[in-house]
This record gives sequence, structure tokens and C-alpha cells, in this order.
Amino acid sequence: MPKELPFRIGSMLILNKTARVFSKPSKSKIYAFLRSFNFSPGTRFLHKVVLGIETSCDDTAAAVVDETGNVLGEAIHSQTEVHLKTGGIVPPVAQQLHRENIERIVQEALSASGISPGDLSAIATTIKPGLALSLGVGLSFSKQLVNQWKKPFIPIHHMEAHALTIRLTNQVEFPFLVLLISGGHCLLALVRGVSDFLLLGKSLDIAPGDMFDKVARRLSLTKHPECSSMSGGKAIEHLAKQGNRFHFDISPPMHRVKNCDFSFTGLQHVTEKIITKKEKEEGIEKGQVLSSAADLAAAVQHTAACHIAKRTHRAILFCQQRQWLSQSHAVLVVSGGVASNFYIRRALEIVTDATQCTLLCPPPRLCTDNGVMIA
Repeated sequence: MPKELPFRIGSMLILNKTARVFSKPSKSKIYAFLRSFNFSPGTRFLHKVVLGIETSCDDTAAAVVDETGNVLGEAIHSQTEVHLKTGGIVPPVAQQLHRENIERIVQEALSASGISPGDLSAIATTIKPGLALSLGVGLSFSKQLVNQWKKPFIPIHHMEAHALTIRLTNQVEFPFLVLLISGGHCLLALVRGVSDFLLLGKSLDIAPGDMFDKVARRLSLTKHPECSSMSGGKAIEHLAKQGNRFHFDISPPMHRVKNCDFSFTGLQHVTEKIITKKEKEEGIEKGQVLSSAADLAAAVQHTAACHIAKRTHRAILFCQQRQWLSQSHAVLVVSGGVASNFYIRRALEIVTDATQCTLLCPPPRLCTDNGVMIA
């Protein structure tokens, strides 16, 4: 059964103790604020201009965007290289890197925009979901700016930002279906308006990007000459192009469960068992790269793509049967880091073609975490 997503702005500030730095605004006050800002007669900029700050995971990002959707300036610092060396994101390390870079990143975004702090209309910051230690850095820094510059604060739900990013690049009317797939999240929702989401399905365990990272780590792909500087998901996609998925028969997860939820832990465990078996067959130790790594990458990617496509297909049919989507202009938006995987995107294109829907994806740079979507 679909459930209402907790994406209501009024409840966004119910945070854990480390992030409880702002008072909770009422929903009506925020809506009124978003509708109208007060400008003095001498204000240089006629448009509302917002500074967006994103620190939910391992990217420190900021951007300045006006109300017409123009990106006036942006900056981002990626921690990917550091976390590749540790085999995954270590929250305290991510926190420290955010602390070291956030002031510089915000200043770079402001400098690129040509906007002075006094000309900002508000400061928007990711408040959830994400790594508590990472979120805390963005919230603390935002609190300093809000107090220093005397600007209003707008709390942003990270997944809501991903879902609505497409409206920055395309004219998309409500309602539309959104599939958010990343390293930390996987969900299907009907977007009926800003802060009005109906949850249709979600991952019951880990996210697809997390599964790809763990498989890549088990395959020791950082030791592969072509993948040493790639994230796990990128390495799997790269190697899969060279592999033959038919060399391994892996069943899609939850194929007998008739709902729109996802599961990727089983796929991860099955793949790890195959890797252990192949290591014994090839006579190599754990930590060495299998000769069949490309074939296995192709099989895992294909199985994940089929699983995602099947659940999304069911969600589209569910919405169409209830006339929740436009009969002539139904839209599926796919966003999040895993949305940049072209094999998965192609599987979803097959689904949308079969259901007469339009598939839309933000450009790759806006699929991953960024300050633009927050602003």
C-alpha cells in the first residue's frame, strides 16, 4: 500500500540532537515566505536569490540560484579519492573534510555568482536524510551565516531536492512519477506537488549504489588497471561493457513479490558467493582480481537493472490504472547517482516506451549530490 512520504516542510526540522539548531517554522509561514520576499527600493536584484548548501554525505557543495532557475554560481568538493583509499565512506573522515572545505566552497559559489551576502534572499540547507555527522557540518555553518547575514533559513529534504531537480531543466507538470536511485537511497514516489509525495515503493535493505560499491570492493576493482580511480558503481558499469552477462545466471530479487519495493542485499550476497567460488576455481587469493570480473560485473548490473525496471513498470501501471498520471503526458523522472548508469537508464527506457511514458533524467552533474538542487 502506498504511504504518505514524510516530506512535509513543517516537519523537516525534527532532527537528531546533533542537528537541532533551528526552531521549527510552521508550514503556513514557510509557504508565505516562499511566495514573497520583501525588497527595499534600492535592492540591486529583482529576482529572489537563494544560497543552497549540501553536505548530506561525501560531497561539499554550494550554489546560488535565482527564482527563474538561473544558476548564478556553484562549487563542489568531492571526497571520492579519499574514500576510495579507505574502501568506503567513513563518517568521521567525511565530517572533517566537510569542515575543512565548506567555507571555501560557499565563498567560491558566491564569488562565481557575483552576488554579495546582502543581496541573498535566503539560505537553504539539506537537513535530512544523510550521515548525521556530515549534515551537522552544513547545519552549523548555515546557522553562522543566518545569524551573521540576518537571512531567512529554508530547510530542505535531500530526496525532495533530487525529485524536483528536473523542473530546473525541463518543463514538468505535476503529477509525475519519480524513481530516486543512489548510493544511499532507492524509492518510487508519485510527486503531486512541492512537498506532496505519495510513496509507492522503497528498498527494504540497502540501496543499489551501495550494492555496486560492495560488489566492486569484493572484486578488488581498485586493483584493476582500468578502474583504480573509479567509484564502485562506475567501475562496475565500465567493466560490464567488456563482459558477457550470460556467463553467470543470477535471479532477480523479489521476483515473486507483487509490490513496488526493492531489495539488493540478496543480490550482493549471491554475488559474493560466486566470487568466493571463482577464486577457488582460479586458484587466487581474496584481494586479487578475477579473470571473470567483467562477466560478473555485467551479470550483476543486468540483474539490478531488471529488478529496478520491473518494480518501476509495476508502479507506472498502478498509477495509470488509478488515473493518477496524465493519460497523454505521463512522465517518469529518474534521478540520483545511479541514474547516471546508462545500462539501467536503457532498461527504464524500454519500460517507458512500453507504457507510453516520457523518461526524463537530469544531466549527470545534477543527478549526483549538488548545491544547485538545494538552492
